[in-house]
Amino acid sequence: MPQEQPGSLRRSLSSRRSFKSSVERDDRGWTLLHIRARKGELKEVKRLLDEGMDVNAPAWGHKSQGLTPLHLAAQGGHLKVMDELLERGANIDARTKGACGWTPLHSAAKERKREAIRFLVENGAFLPPDINDNRFNPPLHYCPGLEWAYEEMKRLQEESLSSPGEGSCCSES
Repeated sequence: MPQEQPGSLRRSLSSRRSFKSSVERDDRGWTLLHIRARKGELKEVKRLLDEGMDVNAPAWGHKSQGLTPLHLAAQGGHLKVMDELLERGANIDARTKGACGWTPLHSAAKERKREAIRFLVENGAFLPPDINDNRFNPPLHYCPGLEWAYEEMKRLQEESLSSPGEGSCCSES
């Protein structure tokens, strides 16, 4: 049995270094789709998706446990890439592994990407009614931009209530 351990360890290390698996990954556990989404390279993201890369592929590295390409596009504020990923079936509420379970909305908020926050909220990213709901949100000191998501959600709700045709602006005589 002691002879099997070194061999299995050697195999797992060599597979990490060789990148000869069916999906190549870097030392962070990112695929090419993760890298291109993080850089905001829309043309390359489309090409990789057309070639069959998984739009929801989780990254498995030391610091990126479960990050999806959408997390990284949101973190960079790349709206066109985010839109393409969602069109191709990306999970808008995908969670990372670990105590906080961050979604792409958290990633955008942490980097204070207001337009990305707005985009995600407008496209249905889940937000509980109260920012203090600790079942969804990490404490604000871990994600200080998250209050913007709530401000945006409130603004969008107010806009939808006051939009013409929806209400009765001239119903009283």
